[in-house]
Amino acid sequence: MDNKSKNEKRTGQLLESDATSAAIVTDVDVTDAAGIADPADGTVEDDTAANDEANTGEPESDASDDGSIDVVVDEADPEPALAGELADDVLVVVEDAQVDDEDIDVPEIVTITVDLPETVHSVPEDEVAVAIDEVTINPGFVDTASPGTMSITVVPTFVLPDQEPESEVQVIPDLPSNDHAYTRRDRLSGQVSDAPESAAMLTAERLLEPKGRRRPVPQGGWPRFVYEASFHNINIGDSKKYRARKLVDMRIEREFEGGARFVPILTRKGGVGKTTVTTLLGMALADARDDRIIAIDANPDRGTLAERVNKQTRSTVRDVVTRAASVVGFTDFTTLVSRDETRLDILASDTDPMLSEAFDEDDYNVVADLAGRFYSIVLTDCGTGIVHSVMRATLQRADSVVIVSGGSVDEARLASETLTWLEANGYGDLVRNAVVALNTATQGTNLIKLEEIEAHFNSRVRQIVRIPYDPQLAAGSVVSYKDLKQLTRDAARELAALVVEGLPVRRGA
Repeated sequence: MDNKSKNEKRTGQLLESDATSAAIVTDVDVTDAAGIADPADGTVEDDTAANDEANTGEPESDASDDGSIDVVVDEADPEPALAGELADDVLVVVEDAQVDDEDIDVPEIVTITVDLPETVHSVPEDEVAVAIDEVTINPGFVDTASPGTMSITVVPTFVLPDQEPESEVQVIPDLPSNDHAYTRRDRLSGQVSDAPESAAMLTAERLLEPKGRRRPVPQGGWPRFVYEASFHNINIGDSKKYRARKLVDMRIEREFEGGARFVPILTRKGGVGKTTVTTLLGMALADARDDRIIAIDANPDRGTLAERVNKQTRSTVRDVVTRAASVVGFTDFTTLVSRDETRLDILASDTDPMLSEAFDEDDYNVVADLAGRFYSIVLTDCGTGIVHSVMRATLQRADSVVIVSGGSVDEARLASETLTWLEANGYGDLVRNAVVALNTATQGTNLIKLEEIEAHFNSRVRQIVRIPYDPQLAAGSVVSYKDLKQLTRDAARELAALVVEGLPVRRGA
């Protein structure tokens, strides 16, 4: 069989094996005894074809520069060229070919052109933004670079509120300037002021005649003697003692705003003079002040406060509770109280021993509400002991308290225990603002060091006042304030001044 017949037979076998098969051939690198692969242009040539080219002088195949591949079939020994390693990398496409062994005329050189797409090595931008650099991490490496700092200036943004349009300011022209101030001496000399005079120039000394003005009659022995001996022409003023009394009056006359002030007088022991101290305090306040003062006998048992003044009514706190709805004004309330010469009103406690109900907390609240409507200061004479129900209502309204202590050991100790009880029950502010009335008219006072008792109470309360012995007070009957000893009245006035100083001027202050 000649070479041409062998080639036709070999080609027919190749095409019949798979009419629609494909093989990819790239970067051909074939070296065989029968043929050599050219890596530059991907052309596979046979030795026999090369010899034929040499003999005839005409090339059997050309390798194009556009990536096409020329396949050369050797007639003498086509097996190495076709059976080599070309099937791995060369793509041979034959589409729907119908091969007829008799009619086909296979050329000696078969050229197959394969167009390969260009390789694109581009990465989308969104992937590049989140890509992580492929850097090898050494777990034993420690970055010793010192940390850096950065200063950021924060500029706050202020939103200014809408400003109201500014109103026009009315400019008041100044008064004409005057280099020389017009004085009283200028006026007496007959000079006339160039500028208008102020209202301060209209003084009493300027408008009243000297003979028409009279100073008050001086108080005291020597000032009064000089005043009378000079036929009322020489007035040297009050004596030092009377000036001190007027200063106390000014302290007692302090005005209040916003309702009544409540002051209970209490102690744990009976018989130390609570009722006597309440009477003296009420009379001193009523005598110096212009407003209304009332003292309420809040003893749950029978009290004796109403017996310190001349009785003008038989009404008691029980009548006030019963008739509270009918009390409309102050006139209705005055029919239930007794008034002494100093204008002190006293409301008596229950005196009927047949009463089955004692004066309790609710009754006191009714009485206190009515008294607070008509009086500026309400004094409460508390009963014996401090644990009864009336005491709770009394302390809840209290603006200040007066603790009464006797001049004996047990009386002083019980008075101190009263302060301790108040502190233990939440009334520490009342204790620090309290005033202790030390009644020296009790038995055993002459044997006691009163200075030591005062030193003890000075460490606990605001002030201490001694109440001296007075025969009228010791009698336990009606007290006439003007007939008391001057020392007793002075002590009562001092006590009243200290109590008023401890009361708030405004309610809630």
